[in-house]
Amino acid sequence: MTLDELPRRSGVSKGMVVEIEKCTANPSIGILCKIATALGLSVADIVNVTEAPSAHIIHSQDIPTLWTGDLGGTARLLAGTSGPDMIELWRWQMHPGESFASQGHPQGTLELFHVEKGTLKYVVGETELVIPAGSSAVAKTDVPHSYSNAGRSKLVFTMSVTEMHQ
Repeated sequence: MTLDELPRRSGVSKGMVVEIEKCTANPSIGILCKIATALGLSVADIVNVTEAPSAHIIHSQDIPTLWTGDLGGTARLLAGTSGPDMIELWRWQMHPGESFASQGHPQGTLELFHVEKGTLKYVVGETELVIPAGSSAVAKTDVPHSYSNAGRSKLVFTMSVTEMHQ
């Protein structure tokens, strides 16, 4: 794929693609998702948490943090399969007041959540869910969506993202 074609397919500016290629940019999760989709890969492929063997360990020091909130919250991509049909496993920690918004994923993408601590405010399209600790949720995420901690204590949740191309 050419340097002109990747920005066209991904919707990411040519300047950002060049900066990423030169390792001088720190792209957001949203930008990584767009580039991965355009290349027919998963985000896990791009950040090297997939491997070829049928079973392998991803050691703690090799698990990347792909989002850091203004107050110190984190999103870590724990594991993922190769794309374009892929599954990713994430662990999010958000402090009160932190939030993350996504423009939406490709058609056929699902996210599954389980809240361990705190309360997750999840907005997907026109639907708003408030997911308390101990509860789970499922959502189609091919539309804009966001996660936030509107509570007073730390929020911890795990999330899987499944993207199936048809």
